[in-house]
Amino acid sequence: MIAYVTVGADDIARAKRFYSAFLPALGYELEEGPEGLSYALPEQPGQSAALPDFYVKPPFDGHPATAGNGTMIAFEARNQKQVRDLHSAALAAGGFDEGQPGFRDAYGPHFYVGYLRDPQGNKIALFSSDPDEPGRDG
Repeated sequence: MIAYVTVGADDIARAKRFYSAFLPALGYELEEGPEGLSYALPEQPGQSAALPDFYVKPPFDGHPATAGNGTMIAFEARNQKQVRDLHSAALAAGGFDEGQPGFRDAYGPHFYVGYLRDPQGNKIALFSSDPDEPGRDG
């Protein structure tokens, strides 16, 4: 199981605006510190921590942050409407469109996804694959 994912950012305030436009709606809580941003799903009483955590931090080596070529982080939304709403909110918060929400021929008939780039260039996907919603084929 993946415990956490970290992306680099040179402008933490700009990254906070972007990620806070959609991660809280997916249940993530933000903790800010001098080392950057930590988004985590809250622990429920009597249950293990919900993983993975998501961190946004300046690179530890002191060099400028860069986006990984071929790297993408996907966050699951509750439904297709939430994918559209959060994609729009992330764009309004400084993100860049990498693919409007919709179905893709390369994926299953219920996989509904929108793609973004954060202000640093990291690729983000917001998706839903609820079989109870209308699929690509109607």
